Amino acid sequence: MFKNTFQSGFLSILYSIGSKPLQIWDKKVRNGHIKRITDNDIQSLVLEVEGTNVSTTYITCPADPKKTLGIKLPFLVMIIKNLKKYFTFEVQVLDDKNVRRRFRASNYQSTTRVKPFICTMPMRLDDGWNQIQFNLSDFTRRAYGTNYIETLRVQIHANCRIRRVYFSDRLYSEDELPAEFKLYLPVQNKAKVSSITPAHVQNHMFLSLCINLVYFLHSSDTADGIPSFPLFILSAHVHIGWILVALSFCCFSSVVLDLCDWFQSAE
Repeated sequence: MFKNTFQSGFLSILYSIGSKPLQIWDKKVRNGHIKRITDNDIQSLVLEVEGTNVSTTYITCPADPKKTLGIKLPFLVMIIKNLKKYFTFEVQVLDDKNVRRRFRASNYQSTTRVKPFICTMPMRLDDGWNQIQFNLSDFTRRAYGTNYIETLRVQIHANCRIRRVYFSDRLYSEDELPAEFKLYLPVQNKAKVSSITPAHVQNHMFLSLCINLVYFLHSSDTADGIPSFPLFILSAHVHIGWILVALSFCCFSSVVLDLCDWFQSAE
């Protein structure tokens, strides 16, 4: 499809906001659905692929099984939402030995298996929206000791929501990406953010202090079981007392910060 097309920078093969997002894709649905919906998190149209069986509900590109993509750009990037269900996708590539290899990633597999024509691997997704970056050149070299030539096919199975699927010549930072390739989240209430963030930061700092204190008290024991720390913490009751003091200090600091934020917002 794209073999005779000049390829550099970015090459998009799916964009959920487009007039025909699946124009060059084919879809298979059994006991599921593939439809465009509005995602609440980003308040925008996305493509949802859901099914009771991941193997029977999917989209595949190109739509014609006899054709290939012919994309030489080595990085595949997918903006995907984790639906906390089984999910898998597959990429078929051609290497310099003229052999077709398939890479299949899934969130229900725990180990990587390399066979002559297919490599299956585990995938971990964070909650919400994820940017999956797949270095096809590196995976081909590490799995088979050959060089990546081009991508032939991309297949995305249930269960996920898709914003965009594209190829790039290298990995780009968020600042380098064109505006239409970024995932914009709705702006939160400014007052809410300013009042919560400092307290959260301080709570993490003081919680870390408490954990370090407990660890220090625990690790200060000698081989004979006698603490090398000063004698005033030999008693287990004193150990607990120090922990309670640290936790109380954390809570007190959080209250003070909240009061400061309240006075600042009142002004």
